[in-house]
Amino acid sequence: MGKYRQHRVSDAARQEICDILRDVKDPRVSGAFITVTTVEVTPDFKYAKVFYSTLSDDASAEEKKELAAGLRSAAGFIRSQLAQRLNLRITPELTFILDDSLRRGVDIAAKINNLEFHDNDDNPTSHEDDTQ
Repeated sequence: MGKYRQHRVSDAARQEICDILRDVKDPRVSGAFITVTTVEVTPDFKYAKVFYSTLSDDASAEEKKELAAGLRSAAGFIRSQLAQRLNLRITPELTFILDDSLRRGVDIAAKINNLEFHDNDDNPTSHEDDTQ
């Protein structure tokens, strides 16, 4: 039963954090396109890891650091808004972690597609040879 509640709170927190991020006035956060991929709440609901990704391909390491700093500075505001919206006894302390799994997945898929394309080029078969 405890895991079920933990997952429900994690999902509700993810949805609410997505909405709250639209209201953050910090230009480092409001200017970026952020997707909250997952929220992991500890069993005692004191801490939560918020995994986020940004889909801008041209984001440099410096811009990602600025975004992380902006999220850290806005964590108090986000937590207070989360407390109002979720009505939990204990509102978790938020830690933001950059999640680059989507980017890695796209890179891996591109490499697989590239391999399949090159395999087809290396073994040209003609349908005329098969019919003879």
